[in-house]
Amino acid sequence: MPRKRTSAAMLCIAMLLSGCGVPAAASQTPSVDLKSVAVYGSSEPGSGQQAASGPVSAPVKILEASFHSSEAEGANGVLIDLSSTADGYVAVSAVSENRLKFQVRFGEETYNYNLASDGTASIFPLSLGSGEYRFRVMENVVESKYAELYATSCSVTLRDEFQPFLRPSDYVPYSGSSRCVAKAAELTANCTTDSEKVAAVYTYICDTVRYDHQKASTVQSGYLPDPDETMATGLGICFDYAALAAAMLRSLGIPTREIFGYVSPNDVYHAWNMFYSAEQGWVTVSFEMRANDWNRMDATFAANGADDTFIGDGGNYTDLYCY
Repeated sequence: MPRKRTSAAMLCIAMLLSGCGVPAAASQTPSVDLKSVAVYGSSEPGSGQQAASGPVSAPVKILEASFHSSEAEGANGVLIDLSSTADGYVAVSAVSENRLKFQVRFGEETYNYNLASDGTASIFPLSLGSGEYRFRVMENVVESKYAELYATSCSVTLRDEFQPFLRPSDYVPYSGSSRCVAKAAELTANCTTDSEKVAAVYTYICDTVRYDHQKASTVQSGYLPDPDETMATGLGICFDYAALAAAMLRSLGIPTREIFGYVSPNDVYHAWNMFYSAEQGWVTVSFEMRANDWNRMDATFAANGADDTFIGDGGNYTDLYCY
């Protein structure tokens, strides 16, 4: 069981996160121009990584995520590219004079995204695994009502369960030339195990990024993070912490989820990470990485005064959305 924290410490953490929550998936929308970065990542091994001296492991291939217009299907200004579903993502582009929504349905699960209406390509992970998906692009017609512009279904068979969590997307944007990718390579140049790599990234983020209270109080619905900007400013909200950690670890070939949900006892809406490793080891003195399992990592709390035991067995975390 995790150690009990003092009430003062719990109050401090709750206050810290009071502005940390970002809108749920239904209110997320691209806030950056992705026309110039419709292709995320790089197919070249080690692209964008800085050379380092000393013993190093083989360069990790940075997996990409791209919108292929020639492979897309659609109507009414909508194009949905299903050519990369085995790689764990769907790409979509649409043009409309009105607000748009992109809906992903899998069984009883539904993810609703705001979608740019100017033709900007967006990448979304198929984080619910293999199976039957239903995709819909809907246009706002009046107030909160939407009408379907185009819909299609697809039977998805992932190459493996980790594909959605090894690639960039709108929620975890990076490429081979990203500063965060180069920094991750630099930090782990002499690491030989996943636990050493996670420890290096975890320590770096906790040491260099502080919670941005002003941003938390003014952030608008639809905000999306920029990991390189978070590095440059040294400031961020929970979404920024989680996106930076995911970008760095994914670029190193470590499957990493970006999770949104609630943290008790105050039911704070929050973002954190879970990463997978086949290895077992110690990331910090009190943070043990379990082998062949998903391990929870909350850089926001750790960087701002909560020790690793706050995560404990994860019983105070409720996962809601996974990207």
